[in-house]
Amino acid sequence: MNITDVRVRLIAGEGKMKAVVSITIDGVFVVHGIKVIDGDKGLFIAMPSKKGTDGENRDIAHPINLETRKALQELILEAYERERMLNEET
Repeated sequence: MNITDVRVRLIAGEGKMKAVVSITIDGVFVVHGIKVIDGDKGLFIAMPSKKGTDGENRDIAHPINLETRKALQELILEAYERERMLNEET
């Protein structure tokens, strides 16, 4: 699996959500709605989710193993930082 594109939309304001990200996998499959969150222990990603009938949020797309989640988070957070830096320059 290769992430062939990462698009970051920064969120203005003082809230914990800092960006919404879309990734393209192998140039043929897109996942929208990945969130960059500023939590108590730093930045992390939250996968797209949907609220169930029980009120709980459940991921609708997510990595199956920890290794893939870590690699995806690293890639997304690097793209977020680049976009944030570019935004500060303008």
